[in-house]
Amino acid sequence: MGTTPEQSQTEYVEQMAKLIDLPIKPEYLPGVGENFQRIAAIAQIVTEFPLPDTIEAAPVFEP
Repeated sequence: MGTTPEQSQTEYVEQMAKLIDLPIKPEYLPGVGENFQRIAAIAQIVTEFPLPDTIEAAPVFEP
């Protein structure tokens, strides 16, 4: 019997909160887990975007 991705992410959030000594009340854990899932989905889009090997990092970001 395995864990669902949602359970794994909730466990990850709980473990990271303990690691950085960030108290999260139990009633807020589901919401924090849901937001973590959304952030992970957005981050995946960014990290999967292919970049050419010749690209250079900008030394200073100026919006």
